Amino acid sequence: MRPRIAIPADTLTEATNIINERNAAFAPRPLIEAIVKSGGVPVIFPSVEPELAADYLGLFDGIIFAGGADVDPTFYNEEPHQQLGTTYRKRDLFEIALLKQALAADKAVMGICRGMQLINIALGGSVYQDLSEDPRKTLKHAQDAPGNLPSHHVTVDEDSRLFNLVGRRPYVNSRHHQALHKIAPVLHVTAVADDQVPEAVESTANDQVLAVQWHPENMFKHYQYSQNLFADLIKRAAARQ
Repeated sequence: MRPRIAIPADTLTEATNIINERNAAFAPRPLIEAIVKSGGVPVIFPSVEPELAADYLGLFDGIIFAGGADVDPTFYNEEPHQQLGTTYRKRDLFEIALLKQALAADKAVMGICRGMQLINIALGGSVYQDLSEDPRKTLKHAQDAPGNLPSHHVTVDEDSRLFNLVGRRPYVNSRHHQALHKIAPVLHVTAVADDQVPEAVESTANDQVLAVQWHPENMFKHYQYSQNLFADLIKRAAARQ
């Protein structure tokens, strides 16, 4: 059986006259395609009450926490910064509960952009609510180039799992206005941009978690090192079936 890869869904929160699109759950099409191409079966979960998270565990072998809105800063004991973007607390609550349940059940975990930030926050870390707060920031992290094209390089730790997948200096895309601040105790940074903004984290003790700040789902068709990230998730998930 192909590994089943969960995608907790984003939610359409814009006003609409179409009743079936009100607060509709959705997942990015490129993310679905990347999972299928890598040999997995995507399973999309809507945001529901966090108490239901445990009931989803039998439905997947690995999970991707994808991009989207900012995480509510009260989850890391801060009030909202003036430059905080849109938040959706219902999604945060469900994903945090689902992440903790997935980790406890030894599921393979991947994070993308917001997903990396949510993983770090859920495990005891924090983020800069806007990159203007980060004194290191000098690069353009919210690119104006098309989203499927790379815009800056990152430097990868040679002792990391990520290094074996993307090499030392991958050229990546970048669409974020927040960055990791305090790093959760069970994670370590395995890649940074040239201004030292964290670009990837992994588990400190095993191969369970790998997360990146960029969007490999938008580059996997033309950049093999982006496809390698999804293939690695499928491999980790298959080992846990």
